[in-house]
Amino acid sequence: MSDAEVTCQEFVELLTDYVEDALDEPILSRVEEHLALCDGCATYVDQMRATVALLGTLPPEPVPEELHRALAGALAAK
Repeated sequence: MSDAEVTCQEFVELLTDYVEDALDEPILSRVEEHLALCDGCATYVDQMRATVALLGTLPPEPVPEELHRALAGALAAK
C-alpha cells in the first residue's frame, strides 16, 4: 500500500485490523483520515461494531454429546 489516501476498497481490506486495534502508524492515521471523509465507510465500521456487539450477547450453543465424543476421540487418537 502506498502513502496515498486509503481507498474504500483498501479500507474494507483493513476493517478487521482496524476494529481490533491492530493497525500500526502510519496506516492507522490514514484509515482514520479516510473515515473522517467517507460517510459510507464510517457507516460500515459502525455496522460492523454493532454486529460484533450483538453477537457477543448471544448465549453459547451447546455442543451435542455425540459430536463432543467424536471430537474427543479424534483428538485422543492423535
